[in-house]
Amino acid sequence: MTTDDSSQAKSDSYSADQIKVLEGLDAVRKRPAMYIGSTGVDGLHHLVYEVVDNSVDEHMAGFGEAIEVTIHIDGSVTVIDNGRGIPTGMHSTQKKSAAEVALTVLHAGGKFEQGAYTVSGGLHGVGISVVNALSEWLELEIWQDGQVFEQRYERGKPCAPLNATGKTKRRGTKVRFKPDGQIFETLEFSFDVLAQRLRELAFLNKGLAITLRDERKEPAKEQVFLYKGGIVSFVEHLNEAKTPLHKPIYVKVEKPEMILEVALQYNDSYAENLFSFANNINTKEGGTHLVGFKAALTRTINNYANANELLKKETESLTGDDVREGLTAVVSVKVRNPQFEGQTKAKLGNSEVKGVVEAAVNEALGNYFEENPPVARKIIGKAIDAARAREAARKAKDLIRRKSALDGGSLPGKLADCSEKDPALSELYIVEGDSAGGSAKQGRDRKFQAILPLKGKILNVEKARFDKMLSSDEIRTLIMALGTGIGRKREEGDKSEKDAFDIAKARYHKIILMTDADVDGSHIRTLLLTFFFRQMPELIERGYVYIAQPPLFKVKKGKTERYLKDEGSLNEYLADLAVEDVELYMEGTQGYVTGRRLLPILKKMIAFETLLGRLNKKPHEAAMLRTFVDEPGLDRELLKDRAALQRSVENVQRSLAVVFPKVTPTFDVLDDEEHQSNKVVCRLHTNGVTYELDVTHDLVGSADFRELQKLAPSAIGLGRPPYKLKAKGHESPYQSTDELVKAILEMGKQGLSIQRYKGLGEMNPGQLWETTMNPEMRTLLRVTLEDLTGVDEIFTILMGDEVEPRRNFIQTHALEVRNLDV
Repeated sequence: MTTDDSSQAKSDSYSADQIKVLEGLDAVRKRPAMYIGSTGVDGLHHLVYEVVDNSVDEHMAGFGEAIEVTIHIDGSVTVIDNGRGIPTGMHSTQKKSAAEVALTVLHAGGKFEQGAYTVSGGLHGVGISVVNALSEWLELEIWQDGQVFEQRYERGKPCAPLNATGKTKRRGTKVRFKPDGQIFETLEFSFDVLAQRLRELAFLNKGLAITLRDERKEPAKEQVFLYKGGIVSFVEHLNEAKTPLHKPIYVKVEKPEMILEVALQYNDSYAENLFSFANNINTKEGGTHLVGFKAALTRTINNYANANELLKKETESLTGDDVREGLTAVVSVKVRNPQFEGQTKAKLGNSEVKGVVEAAVNEALGNYFEENPPVARKIIGKAIDAARAREAARKAKDLIRRKSALDGGSLPGKLADCSEKDPALSELYIVEGDSAGGSAKQGRDRKFQAILPLKGKILNVEKARFDKMLSSDEIRTLIMALGTGIGRKREEGDKSEKDAFDIAKARYHKIILMTDADVDGSHIRTLLLTFFFRQMPELIERGYVYIAQPPLFKVKKGKTERYLKDEGSLNEYLADLAVEDVELYMEGTQGYVTGRRLLPILKKMIAFETLLGRLNKKPHEAAMLRTFVDEPGLDRELLKDRAALQRSVENVQRSLAVVFPKVTPTFDVLDDEEHQSNKVVCRLHTNGVTYELDVTHDLVGSADFRELQKLAPSAIGLGRPPYKLKAKGHESPYQSTDELVKAILEMGKQGLSIQRYKGLGEMNPGQLWETTMNPEMRTLLRVTLEDLTGVDEIFTILMGDEVEPRRNFIQTHALEVRNLDV
């Protein structure tokens, strides 16, 4: 991911003196929300964006074409780029390294001067310093001018000055940080949230390769984003599983203070997909650039339609909603002096941008229509169909409203409503079929739980236009029960759609999908989620939609029955049973433990094996890694002490001899110039295959290695293999904790009947209440929108008309299936 220093031939300089200081960093830890928007999930991810934006700015300045982002198991994140590296020289006024100034002084950066960057996203200049201030610790490594520089910070304070620690041919910056638990409400990074942002950055910056890796998954999850066509590729990607009506239309305008790029393409679906960006920032709330684009699109299409007499004279002009049906578009502006609303940059406020965008899109789209009349007619024909459907939908909604009035109320007969009138305290369970509905109605708490049984599978709204959707009885029932109305929110000045969707009218703030754990149940749940995502996304955005989690297992021992929600709960239950019947010898205490004393030790062994599995090592490599993490005191400092390292290697060699008595591993202790340290290369040759493990500065400093050391057999007092386990008076030896854990859990299964549970109908009303509906006992999954582009793509692939993308998806992910219903 890094490049040889010799490629640094650009004329633009980026030196210590270009880091300009505006003020100190004192207030950041006291009022973090002022700088990153919040201390919740959004603020947490904002830390990663700030570091990545610095790397992207290097790419935009012409330096670096690769960025790596890694989420580690301890909750820390590493960002590596191959740019020029943060300047390491002494700052002329601060009397410390420029890197330290950038990391410790608010409003210090290269973006306030014209020399280092022309356009950048991190224009507030608080980015990297705020990340440092809000991190428990931050480690900085810079590869520059043939040298390696390192520095560590703790809660914003440097532990020591920036030091040159070795030699290298690489170039770039590596920042690793762990968000501070004293500041943030949550420390759990979402892969999907980061993936959406990084995908956008890759699309917006041609030729930039961004890799996202999540080491918390088993095996590690990785995605590479590289798009050579820029935003045209973005639009093609968004329409990949749809049927486009024409090739993407691309507009680019360059002015002294602004660069505009627009790519748009219509498809045969009914959803609108608009993305707007300013200086690589996703302006989710839009702004002047999006207002200009929408106005130009509506005006240009109406003008062309009227000029070519494509509209009937009595027909009113096409609305913004009409002309945007089936549109996928990306609007990206790069402005020298952008005005954002707040540090989170959700909306662009530059008034001059609207006119530029409007004029450019008017001209480019008008010319395109004149040059491509067949495409223009297709687009206008689609808009006219949308207008007719809008009118039909209005009549359908009037029918729903009149029917409700005639019935004397707005609630469908199927709905078993609750007595609670406060929506914030009310829950709606949407269940499949009358039988499950019957059990749910009997088992519920009538005060605050309403039940709506749906007959069969609802209409797939991905393939249906709005008016057809409203003709479906089950959809109408659902809309009436929810109370929000249906349809897009009104544009400013648009007096149509007076009964449009209104979140304030929602009758329930918990809408819970409760379906069986079989194929039909999954399909019904997916159809419902498609409906909410396409027609009522604000319900999901507000966090109102949930999925019920019925238990996965029913365990029976004698006359005792117990429901367990997942594999983890089953293993915990088996562990609880097993520890009463076995004794494990602990080398640390020179004695056997059993029962409650054994349970925490067993849980640590299970965690150790789970983490080893996540590292995705082959069995022989995993065995070598086991012995190294089980060696006390093996850290970066020990690697620098060759004599002490040699002693540790000898201990590892003895441990491996027990595991592989017929194989002699080889160990080479080599120099590590880059870190002025040593590394160990361990090789194991067996059955004609050579397995290799490199024990390096990066490995022993990694979150995974440190976590494994805490859980290693020696660390928990188990000692070295073989491990001794007594059961029913008989003692057996085991060569690894993996074998030991499996043996103990198997003993826990003795005398048990374990049934994998599928249908809600298998439980009586009392059991349904206790396991799935009782707020004190149940597990609910909240449905969230994190990677909007990815979610749109998945719904289009799985629920759309095109078969080929769906087949490819199934073939690609077949081996990832967890619950196969055969």
